[in-house]
Amino acid sequence: MKEIAIPHGLSWEGLRREHPRKGFDCGEPAVNDWLHAQALQHQLKHLSITKVLLDSHGAIVGYYTVATGQVDFGDLPAEISRKLPRRTLPVAVLAWLGVSSSQQGNGLGGILLAQALRDCHVAGKTFAFVAVILDAIHDQAKSFYQHWDFSELPGHPYRLFLTAGQLESLMWS
Repeated sequence: MKEIAIPHGLSWEGLRREHPRKGFDCGEPAVNDWLHAQALQHQLKHLSITKVLLDSHGAIVGYYTVATGQVDFGDLPAEISRKLPRRTLPVAVLAWLGVSSSQQGNGLGGILLAQALRDCHVAGKTFAFVAVILDAIHDQAKSFYQHWDFSELPGHPYRLFLTAGQLESLMWS
């Protein structure tokens, strides 16, 4: 499995109280509000983990939040669910992802997603799950994730998934 390369001058950190969260603006109010007001509280309560990508001045240029969750086997496509137990199934959740407006168009969204998926893959070696799921906030975000092989869950056009097998393949390609 390859390390995720980041541009010179940027660094990863787990979200901490002293990070300048209020200064982050990606142009999407819900994505901004999550980082500003809820991400740290959820992390302190062990509900999710947020990682930030910082520039050389310590400003947040991007972030993602991952968590665990469950999905009912009936919400998965038949070609996946027919081989699984008929119950709720564990999933990794890509809860939030945002790139600062000043950095959009520089490929950081792909870097953030690749690192989030890598983190999910590593976690999956200890805590198994059947898929990574996310909720796209609009058509542009949906298209971005579909470029990475995410597919719609049947009946939920903005809830997307990537099977654990697909994730494994991405990690070695």
